[in-house]
Amino acid sequence: MLEVNFPITAVTKIGPKYKSLLENIGISTIEDLLYHFPFRYDDLSQIKLVKDLVEEDRVTVKGVLGPVDNIYTKYRKRLTKGKLLDHTGDIDLIWFNQQYLKKSLSTGKNYKISGKVSTFNNKLCFISPEIELDSGNTINTGRLVPVYPETAGISSKWLRGKIKFILDSQTNLSEFLPEEIIDEFNFQDINEALNEMHFPDSIQEAENTGERFAFEELFIELLNVEKRKYEWSKKLKSKKYKSFEKEVKDFIQKLPFKLTGSQKTALGDIISDLKKENPMNRLLEGDVGTGKTVLAIIASYISHLNGFKVLYMAPTEILANQHLKTFEKFLKGTNIKVELRTGSVKENGDWSILIGTHALLFNKEKYKNIGLVVIDEQHRFGVEQRGKIVDLIEDKKVPHLLTMTATPIPRTLALTLYGDLSISILDEFPFEQRKITTKVIPEKMRKETYEIIKQKNEPTFIVCPLIEESESSSLENVKAAQVEFENLKNGVFKDLPIGLLHGRMKSTEKEEVVKKFRKGEIKILVSTPVIEVGIDIPDATIIVIESAERYGLASLHQLRGRVGRGQKEGLCFTFMSNNSRDSYKRLKALENINEGIKLAEIDLEMRGQGDVFGTEQHGFKKLKVADLHNLEMLENAKVYAQKYFPKLEEYPKLLGRLIQRKGYYIGAN
Repeated sequence: MLEVNFPITAVTKIGPKYKSLLENIGISTIEDLLYHFPFRYDDLSQIKLVKDLVEEDRVTVKGVLGPVDNIYTKYRKRLTKGKLLDHTGDIDLIWFNQQYLKKSLSTGKNYKISGKVSTFNNKLCFISPEIELDSGNTINTGRLVPVYPETAGISSKWLRGKIKFILDSQTNLSEFLPEEIIDEFNFQDINEALNEMHFPDSIQEAENTGERFAFEELFIELLNVEKRKYEWSKKLKSKKYKSFEKEVKDFIQKLPFKLTGSQKTALGDIISDLKKENPMNRLLEGDVGTGKTVLAIIASYISHLNGFKVLYMAPTEILANQHLKTFEKFLKGTNIKVELRTGSVKENGDWSILIGTHALLFNKEKYKNIGLVVIDEQHRFGVEQRGKIVDLIEDKKVPHLLTMTATPIPRTLALTLYGDLSISILDEFPFEQRKITTKVIPEKMRKETYEIIKQKNEPTFIVCPLIEESESSSLENVKAAQVEFENLKNGVFKDLPIGLLHGRMKSTEKEEVVKKFRKGEIKILVSTPVIEVGIDIPDATIIVIESAERYGLASLHQLRGRVGRGQKEGLCFTFMSNNSRDSYKRLKALENINEGIKLAEIDLEMRGQGDVFGTEQHGFKKLKVADLHNLEMLENAKVYAQKYFPKLEEYPKLLGRLIQRKGYYIGAN
């Protein structure tokens, strides 16, 4: 019997080489392979006679295989040539550079051939068709044929064979969904469903079966959400704060601006959380410029008044340095000591608030007396990293956790990936909302765009997705910051002071460039998207985004939020490195929509959850089957997750499944 949690090498003929290749597509166990689902099905179910074949047909033909020979053409191409015969005629079969086929095929036996009918030397033929013995139950021909996500060295044909072998073997995989759910939604048993998902008899059957796995995926994910929620709200204890209403009121009155209505509401949520004995686990979501940082400063001030220290984590050294200055500015006149720790800077002596980057995660000694942890741009830290911060605290009591993001989170993601967090949304600006005009510019208008930049002579960002030019053909039109910097410095902007900023520069170099740009000593800053996460240059008015189709709309929205932060209107010009109509249509949404949440919803619909954040590498679990737009299924899965989580011990198979699939667990279990 095959144990589905065994390593994939337990399957016949999968050795170290294939093990390594399969890991590239996230497969390490037998169950991983069973859950590696097709992303489409090729319909090769239409069977025709040879006499009825027409060029461009995508069909299957059944017949007897004639002689197979390896030959060289007059152009020295190596090809394998054979014939398939039925009672109505014969058709040539041609494969290029697959000489090994001659040994593996048997003349005189019955085969099925599937593929597209083409012409070669003015004769109808199949070029590189799928071929397999006509044994009745074929998997590569004469049916809906599954096509899988692949990697170099692993083809869909190879995957079909291995998956079919496992499905036909006896495994220990048994149904783990509660019977109530199976009956309510009329789901198939898991083994039957896996067979139908990989080798369906019809598209409708595949779609119906997909419903089961989509629900299952959401249900498991939301059970993990319930576990995280339980751990924070029931299992873990925190430091209970006093509100210090008078002191906080006086602090707010001294601010150089009034808090907006949504800031006041969010602050009320934060203070309410801090007063509880269970740790706060709140996400503060708001567009660039809606005032998240000042709320973090107020929360840090309250923490100090209660005698506790604060850890504040930023995703980059540039942003950490910027926050240090902001904290010092707003906390001037208090006795609060703010220090900085990054990869290149160590804090000095005692501190009340420690601002840092990922370096905070790698402290050799545990932190003492921490009451509050703030994570800025939280989507750049995985859930496990949040847990690591909590584990670094020496005290038995868990600190309150405030996470912040300028990336708008669609409701469906809030239900799943962020379902364990309380969410406060800032949807107003402390100052009059700035005006940013966005234009998708065709390449032919580049010269005119540069003229506008020269005429305005105001601080300008030019953002490129790469640091250096790539040798990849798929990236050949994508601009690189280093090359673009040299081209512009020696070309169209040779009369303007121009600078370069990217992630591989030393911290001191980056700080110096930002300082000069802020002072106006640099007019044009060529940069990678490192500026997305919070560089504040109030006088910057223009941003040019190269290869804009490579970004999620939410990320583009954040990038354009770098300009127009002062009194002047901001301009955002986007260029494309391809001519895709879909990309152009998607980018045009930026011209008319200024609400980040609407843009995130568009990206979620058009590109998937990874692209809401511009990349998929943010510590999120990528859903394989579930459609986050299916709100009805999402809400059903949430209802059942809330129902079954409290009684998981009564469902050992479901509990085992949760443990086996390793959900995101925060803090100590």
